[in-house]
Amino acid sequence: MNEYDDWALETLAVRAGQTRTHEGEHAEAIFPTSSYVFESAAHAAARFSGEEPGNIYSRFTNPTVRTFEQRLAAMEGGESCVATASGMAAILSTVAGLLQAGDHIVSSRSIFGTSTVLFNKYLSRFGIETSYVDLTDLSAWEQAVKPNTRLLFLETPSNPLTDVADISALSQLAKQHGCLLAVDNCFCSPALQKPLQLGADIVIHSATKYLDGQGRCIGGAVVGDSKLVGEEVFGFLRTAGPSMSPFNAWVFLKGLETLSIRMQAHCRHAQQLAEFLEAHSAVSRVYYPGLQSHPQHALAARQQSGFGGVLSFDVKGGKEAAWRVIDATRILSITANLGDTKTTITHPATTTHGRLTDEERQQAGISDGLVRVAVGLENIEDIKGDLARGLDSL
Repeated sequence: MNEYDDWALETLAVRAGQTRTHEGEHAEAIFPTSSYVFESAAHAAARFSGEEPGNIYSRFTNPTVRTFEQRLAAMEGGESCVATASGMAAILSTVAGLLQAGDHIVSSRSIFGTSTVLFNKYLSRFGIETSYVDLTDLSAWEQAVKPNTRLLFLETPSNPLTDVADISALSQLAKQHGCLLAVDNCFCSPALQKPLQLGADIVIHSATKYLDGQGRCIGGAVVGDSKLVGEEVFGFLRTAGPSMSPFNAWVFLKGLETLSIRMQAHCRHAQQLAEFLEAHSAVSRVYYPGLQSHPQHALAARQQSGFGGVLSFDVKGGKEAAWRVIDATRILSITANLGDTKTTITHPATTTHGRLTDEERQQAGISDGLVRVAVGLENIEDIKGDLARGLDSL
């Protein structure tokens, strides 16, 4: 029995993974060191050969990073976690560690724009092909699977339209065809969704977002079992080195401590803002799983313990009107980051998905009038009023 099996998420977020030093510190220690001293030549040889576990070099073994990895793995219900330098590094490490030339990926079309660029421009150079399908169309996923398909990849809820995939159904499909299922859990975090419990093989995070929660550091993580993640993905990180810094790991540890209460507040504020926007005459549509009008509302209610802090909405009048609403804000931060205590607003067609072709954006449902808001922890009436300034002027 794992020592964490009977701990609740909130307890795991505060306590899991910590090993105190001889100094008896209460808070987690930061180990800003590149290397470690061995007792003897034989001791060093045993560490490097793997005969004895322990620290070798901070590219792949650091106590602060390890505490973050163990804590996040416990919160996600996984056996192993590999922390990386960014969310994109987590995706790259997963693919590079588990796939090879000639393999095929089936990906949701509704993923982060840079992920699409990674698959199309860079992985294709190494003989890894990617096909894209509608996130919510299970038959499309099945039709896209080939004999050489190795990985199904998706974000749920999606960015920026908050479409919700049926993780359990996709897990069954992956198992039927001998594929792995990787779920980017960035929008929900383990506080709202547990993909591994729903049948996913791998969970990917941009720790930059909600795991930190205050927009301070860049980082990523891959969570799964001891073989796929603990050996294969870790092996790529050990060799290629897209490593998380000890300082960033320490910041993320502090972020995890408040993750559950922050996500509750994000969800509550986002629900209120979505309802306000849905009733506004200048808005043609709101995308948020907590609304009854959302096509996957029932699935999200069943699969998630909360609807998240991100929503999008179409402004009547296209790009000009969308920019007018964004530029009229005085409180909201115009930035493409999300998961912050500060509410952020962006125009996906020209920022997060700006590197896609017009056709790719159209296929992904990214209209020129679409605005994405990651709802923060300010007073919700102030957030509403800041958006109303621009919307009312239309």
